[in-house]
Amino acid sequence: MSTHAKRERLLLADLLEAEGPDAPTLCDGWSTRDLAAHVVVRERRADAAGGILVKQLASRLERVMTEFAAKPYEELIQLIRTGPPRFSPFSLKQIDEAANTVEFYIHTEDVRRARPGWTPRVLDPVFQDALWSRLERTARLAGRSAPTGLVLRRPDGRTVVARKGTPVVTVTGEPSELLLFVYGRQDVADVALDGDKDAIARLHETKQLGI
Repeated sequence: MSTHAKRERLLLADLLEAEGPDAPTLCDGWSTRDLAAHVVVRERRADAAGGILVKQLASRLERVMTEFAAKPYEELIQLIRTGPPRFSPFSLKQIDEAANTVEFYIHTEDVRRARPGWTPRVLDPVFQDALWSRLERTARLAGRSAPTGLVLRRPDGRTVVARKGTPVVTVTGEPSELLLFVYGRQDVADVALDGDKDAIARLHETKQLGI
């Protein structure tokens, strides 16, 4: 059984702990405390977490997030580190791996890359392949808001079409960096963009790009 999600969970918990509650993140308006509260609510409060995707539930999510953000920071970190309770779907290894591998990788980079002087992590090929597999399955969802055609390409030439259309922009990078790009972290993703100059500019500036 792969344990990518578990590894990224522990990395995220350690990083949040080391940075403290008031460090910046790449999530607009969120400190590390806010990000920690988000992770905990997502796993432990299904009644509120739906607000992440459903606008009608957004106000409830905001209230619950505020409640959790007010908890001692050390408690939030411990809740992340120990994982979801037994009644949570995320407690099942298969669901944890499918739903949290990318989630925890992205949020770890949200903390790492908000610091000056950051450098990309060197990820092993097995993990890169796991990220690519997830990107292949979610590419069209990720590219739905792109203002141009969008092709994602690995350095070895493997590609996936995120959005059909013209003009086309091809984004090349490791799967980990492509995920950051399509999750709205265009400014920090280590990728190369090829295509019409104006189309590239529009794609890079699209704030809604992401899942």
